[in-house]
Amino acid sequence: MANEKIPYKIYLTEDEMPKAWYNVRADMKVKPAPLRNPANGEPMGFDDLTPVFCDELVKQELDNDTAYFPIPDDIRNFYKMYRPSPLVRAYCLEEKLQTPAKIYYKFEGNNTSGSHKLNSAIAQAYYAKNQGLKGVTTETGAGQWGTALSMACGYLGLDCKVFMVKCSYEQKPFRREVMRTYGASVTPSPSETTAVGRKILEQFPGTTGSLGCAISEAVEVATSTPGYRYVLGSVLNQVLLHQSVIGLETKIAMDKYGIVPDVIIGCAGGGSNLGGLISPFMGEKLRGERDYQIIAVEPKSCPSFTRGTYAYDFCDTGMVCPLAKMYTLGSSFIPSADHAGGLRFHGMSSTLSQLYHDGYMEAVAVEQTKVFAAAEEFARVEGILPAPESSHAIRVAIDEALKCKETGEEKTILFGLTGTGYFDLVAYEKFHNGEMIDYIPSDEEIAAGIARLPNIPGIND
Repeated sequence: MANEKIPYKIYLTEDEMPKAWYNVRADMKVKPAPLRNPANGEPMGFDDLTPVFCDELVKQELDNDTAYFPIPDDIRNFYKMYRPSPLVRAYCLEEKLQTPAKIYYKFEGNNTSGSHKLNSAIAQAYYAKNQGLKGVTTETGAGQWGTALSMACGYLGLDCKVFMVKCSYEQKPFRREVMRTYGASVTPSPSETTAVGRKILEQFPGTTGSLGCAISEAVEVATSTPGYRYVLGSVLNQVLLHQSVIGLETKIAMDKYGIVPDVIIGCAGGGSNLGGLISPFMGEKLRGERDYQIIAVEPKSCPSFTRGTYAYDFCDTGMVCPLAKMYTLGSSFIPSADHAGGLRFHGMSSTLSQLYHDGYMEAVAVEQTKVFAAAEEFARVEGILPAPESSHAIRVAIDEALKCKETGEEKTILFGLTGTGYFDLVAYEKFHNGEMIDYIPSDEEIAAGIARLPNIPGIND
C-alpha cells in the first residue's frame, strides 16, 4: 500500500488497536534513575510508594524490564469509546506553506475530556477501583488532566478531588465546570485547605500557583484521608506507559501505508504527550533498528530541558514528594502565568530526561506569541482549534516544514496534537487583542531555583 495516495485521515479498526502498552525503559541501556527518599536519599521501593499510589501502579512505576503490559479488557473497552484516534495528513497546511515536506499529526482531542489525558486517567482510576479505594486526588494545570480524571472517576463511581493551578482556575472557569459536571470537587491551588498550601501562600504571597504547588496539596490530602490515593497526569513512568497507546497506534497506521517519519515533534511539560507519541519510535532507535530526529518543544517561560539542570529534585513545591532525577528549574521555581497551563511544571519525566541526557532527542523552547501565531495559522487551514500546549509542537512542525521549503528536502514530519483549545479562548482573546506577552525568566531567576535543589550527600553534592 506504500504507493497509494495517503487518506486525509487514517483510522485503525478496533481489532488493530494495541492490546498492550509499551514500556520504553525496557530498551534503554541506561535506565532512569530511581525515585529517592528525601529523608535519607535511599531508593524507594514498593512499600515506600504504596501509601501514596495504587499498588498496581507502583509495580508499573518500578518495572524497568518488562517491555509490554497487557491492557486490561475493561480499559480497552473504555478506549473504544474514542479510540483509535485518527492520524491526519495535513494536506491543507502543506499547501499553505508551499513545502515539499509531508506533515502528519496524531489527533487526541476527539473525546469529551478534550485531550490525550484520558488514556492514563481511565487506567489509574481502574486500578484504584480494583483496589477497593473510595477515591483519588490529583492536580491539574490547564484542566485537561483534571477533566479526564473526573470523567474516568465518574464512569467508575470513584470520588475525585482536584487541585487546579490558581491562574488556570481563574482563566478557565468552563473547564472547571466540566470537572464538576462529572462529580469532582475542584479547589484553586495553592489554597488554605491544606497545611502545605498555607505554607506556600505564606512564602509566596499572591502567587498564581504552579503544578508543583497543586501536587503538594493533592498528595497531602491523599495521604491523610483513608481510602484515597494520589494519581498524577504526567511525569511518572506509569503515565508514559499508558500514553504509549498514542505512539503504538501511530506506528501501526504509518506502517499500513509505508510511511516513515523523519522528524517527530511533541510538546513537553512533564512528558506524558511527548513520551506517549515517541515511545515505539524511540524503541526502534534504542534498539538500533531505525533513526529518527525527535524534538521536544517547551515554553520559554518554563524551559526545564533547555535551561534546567539534570539533578535530583522534588516533584512538588511543598517538598513532600519523593526525589526524582530530572531536568529541573528547581521545585521552588514558579513559572509566569502564561496560557499553556499544562506545560507549567518545573521538571521533566525521569525517563525523558535520561533519554535527552544520553542524546537520543533534542529540545527547543519557544515564545507563546509565536506559538499562538502558529495555532491560528493551523486553525485557519486545518479546521481544528488547537490547545495551547500542543500548539508548541505545531510551531516547530511549521518551522521544520519551512526549512524543507528552503532546502528542497522532502522530509516526513509527525507531531502530536494533544487536544482542542475551546476552553482556552481567553488566551486566544489576549493574543488577538495584542495583550499577550512573552515572559522569559532571567538567568538570576533560573539560578535562584537551582540554588534550592536538595543537598543530599551522595546525590546532588
